[in-house]
Amino acid sequence: MLTGQTPKTALTHKQLTTDPSGSSDAHGADPQDRTDSQLTFTRALIMATERKSRTKRAKKEETTWQERVIQIRRVSKVVKGGKKLSFRAIVVVGNERGQVGVGVGKASDVIGAVKKGVADGKKHLIDIPITKSNSIPHPINGTGGGAKVMMRPAAPGTGVIAGGAVRTVLELAGVRNILAKQLGSNNPLNNARAAVNALSTLRTFAEVAEDRGVPIENLYI
Repeated sequence: MLTGQTPKTALTHKQLTTDPSGSSDAHGADPQDRTDSQLTFTRALIMATERKSRTKRAKKEETTWQERVIQIRRVSKVVKGGKKLSFRAIVVVGNERGQVGVGVGKASDVIGAVKKGVADGKKHLIDIPITKSNSIPHPINGTGGGAKVMMRPAAPGTGVIAGGAVRTVLELAGVRNILAKQLGSNNPLNNARAAVNALSTLRTFAEVAEDRGVPIENLYI
């Protein structure tokens, strides 16, 4: 051995696995960093999948709603410079599974009025109970302005015996067998609101039994 030379020593495992920058595992990232990266990627993948499924659900729910325009009128408003023309649309919105609503929209064009009517109808949805025979549980009456509507349950195969706006409301609500009669005003908006007013008073047998404090089996004994 030459004088003044430092003897060579074997490199330890730590020195072999440490790069010059001081980070461990010179051939790759730290195992903990790799684990964190994998977890982050997994979370991002899960969030993307959930977002996609929510979008599909929203689109599916959106397609279940149906809307029908029962009247479009051109109305005018007198202003300082003359008359301002616009359109009013009366729209019935329903999913044919016990939810229905009536909306009114006004805009300078027909398409805008219908869109506003659909949005207004969805804001005023009501839930109604429907029997196994696709009818209503009991007789009901409703009013709307000067219009009155009477509705009675019907046997399977009867169909919707009604006309005008009342028929549209019943069909979009999912009622398939019913007897209805319009009295008073023939205004479509009043009749539609009278039909919704009548349907909103429907009660199920379970609700009646609970109010009376008796079992549902003994309700009509």
